[in-house]
Amino acid sequence: MLNAVYRLVAPGRFEVEFNQVRIGNKNVIVRPTYLSICNADQRYYQGRRASEVMRDKLPMALIHEGIGEVVYDAGGNFRSGDEVVMIPNIPAEEDEFIAENYLRSSRFRASGADGFMQDLISIAPERLVRLPQGMKRHVAAFTEIVSVSVHTIRRFGLFAHARRNEVGIWGDGNLGYITSVLMKAIFPDTKIYVFGLDRNNLSGFTFADDTFCITDIPKELTVDHAFECVGGEGAPKAINQMIDYIRPEGTISIMGVSENPVPIDTRMILEKGLRLFGSSRSGREDFEKTMEIYNKNPEVLEYLSNLAGNRVAVHSIPDMNRAFESDVHFGFGKTVMEWRV
Repeated sequence: MLNAVYRLVAPGRFEVEFNQVRIGNKNVIVRPTYLSICNADQRYYQGRRASEVMRDKLPMALIHEGIGEVVYDAGGNFRSGDEVVMIPNIPAEEDEFIAENYLRSSRFRASGADGFMQDLISIAPERLVRLPQGMKRHVAAFTEIVSVSVHTIRRFGLFAHARRNEVGIWGDGNLGYITSVLMKAIFPDTKIYVFGLDRNNLSGFTFADDTFCITDIPKELTVDHAFECVGGEGAPKAINQMIDYIRPEGTISIMGVSENPVPIDTRMILEKGLRLFGSSRSGREDFEKTMEIYNKNPEVLEYLSNLAGNRVAVHSIPDMNRAFESDVHFGFGKTVMEWRV
């Protein structure tokens, strides 16, 4: 079966390449329907990765957040028309102690392998999870980033001590919003405080117990644990503020991606006996847990729908550019491409 792959060949420039997709092997053939643009995609599109990284990665199809409809499954696990979320992580092995998303042998779509900007995706059946019936597709499109927060919160449940009266989440962007929504759903008795820089963004965190501008945090405020959802150039200040406001023996979850090394106050980490752990990406178990949350907590889907404000119908390469360019100026929220190529 002929397939079209839309690869980024240089910053801002997509080109189409055709290949053959085999039918009848163990993989499932899926037609993408809704794709969500991530900050990582934008870093490639805008050429904001190091030059050696760009040379190594491109040409490459972008997008690792997406859903689709099953076209054909020779194995009989799925029926034609089934709506599925596609898991971008491609593990090559299993390890008793290391999760699939941390194995150095794993590949990841739109990073070390072609992403979902294709007409058809040939994908292993275990890399697919059925979507709940009736779920809004433009919300389901960014399930992958939701699963990343689910993954981190699951690990937080293992690492953090049981006093969880107040938890602070630093970051007023998409990741901070998603993590805050999930924390409130999973730990309903915990007070969730959100810290950010953009007062307009903070006003959208209506489910939080309180929000604070990082330039005006009450001196007496403390939290039991904290999540860093900032990344980039803002990460050093965010992490050091967390160290200042967290109580002794608290746990700090690092989630934001930073291109450069981040200086942090190790003296106070030692004095307070803090635990810091990093989380990246997610695996099948996290996607399945995310579906469980979707089914059991309809209010989570309602809050997440507030993020899907920029939808672009994509029929051609110029539409792809339009989607990425509009995402740059969109700000808070997710850009979802209705994939109609």
